[in-house]
Amino acid sequence: MNQPLKQHLIDPEICIRCYTCEMTCPVGAIEHDDNNVVVDVDKCNFCMDCIPVCPTGSIDEWRVVDVPYTLEQQYEFDELPDQQEIETAAPAEGDDAVAAPIAALLAEAHQGAGGKARAPVSAAKAAINMYNLGKPARMTVQGNYRLTDDPDHDVRHIILDPGALPFPVLEGQSVGIIPPGTDADGKAHLPRLYSISSPRDGERAGYHNISLTVKREAQGLASNYLCDLAQGDSVDVTGPFGATFLMPNDTKARLLMICTGTGSAPMRAFTMQRQRSGATAQMTMFFGARTPDSLPYFGPLKKVPEAQMKQHLVFSRTGNKEYVQDRMIAEEEAVADLLADENTYIYICGLKGMEEGVERAMTSIAESIGQQWTALRDVMREEGRYHVETY
Repeated sequence: MNQPLKQHLIDPEICIRCYTCEMTCPVGAIEHDDNNVVVDVDKCNFCMDCIPVCPTGSIDEWRVVDVPYTLEQQYEFDELPDQQEIETAAPAEGDDAVAAPIAALLAEAHQGAGGKARAPVSAAKAAINMYNLGKPARMTVQGNYRLTDDPDHDVRHIILDPGALPFPVLEGQSVGIIPPGTDADGKAHLPRLYSISSPRDGERAGYHNISLTVKREAQGLASNYLCDLAQGDSVDVTGPFGATFLMPNDTKARLLMICTGTGSAPMRAFTMQRQRSGATAQMTMFFGARTPDSLPYFGPLKKVPEAQMKQHLVFSRTGNKEYVQDRMIAEEEAVADLLADENTYIYICGLKGMEEGVERAMTSIAESIGQQWTALRDVMREEGRYHVETY
């Protein structure tokens, strides 16, 4: 199987054929005919000189491919092809020991869905398993920012830059972080999974860098390693992983997001992608933490307009002790309206202990509209509209 590579393409639907990029390219990688402006994969060296001069942004497009699109194919494009699902060749001998734990972790995380998880029908195709323990992606730390003021809850927003490496991700996917060193048996540490908290085109739009939301755990090998990283440090990353906990590419889709703590990571990615894509259907979030000081992204969340996202920030260690399931019951009418709508997609992410309470709340709310929750849940899951990822 060919090694996947990142290919630079130009969006023919947006390009205004001004040829500024062609005149700017220092290696002659860009050319045109009467139909399209195209990029020669054999000449392009990712210098990025063409990106800032493009007046429309059509030049800033990339696809990860097994076989590059030829110039002839590009000249025939009426629109850009979708990103295809990419998977690298089978792991080398000995790598099965790495792949099995990752698959087991994801399977366990998705158990709360009540059956085999399915991606939304309209979701983009996910690239998966491109990098493994034997051949990880080496990324550079662009930033490490503390998100919380609670001294007992050190939660970090960590931004990683893959550079020229192809590392396409979708909201809802995870990556593996390999802590340096070896275990007690002298073997390299297995990757630890972390959900991506940035949208598909990057923490900074168009730059394809990725961010993680990491809570420092007292005895956590990977979490302490990540939380102590400084700008400029290098990190070995595996993945991407996960092809079901994905967001629908449907502007009419309503998202019901239920999370606790660092389970907010994919919800942040969903929210940012919806804002960038111009989707207008309202999102609803139930977000639980101990206190406002321990809730990641508390400040940025308050800046999201209510017209875009209805927020219920719930705290269990303040005067009004409350959990997400309590607020869901209090907002029964609004949640029931979402459950009855075939355009609603539900995402639950956080600690596994939250599942039982959320299930009870869903059961009660479904009954209020004459539905049996387990039956409704199964229908939604089969349609790719019900997703659980808890650890």
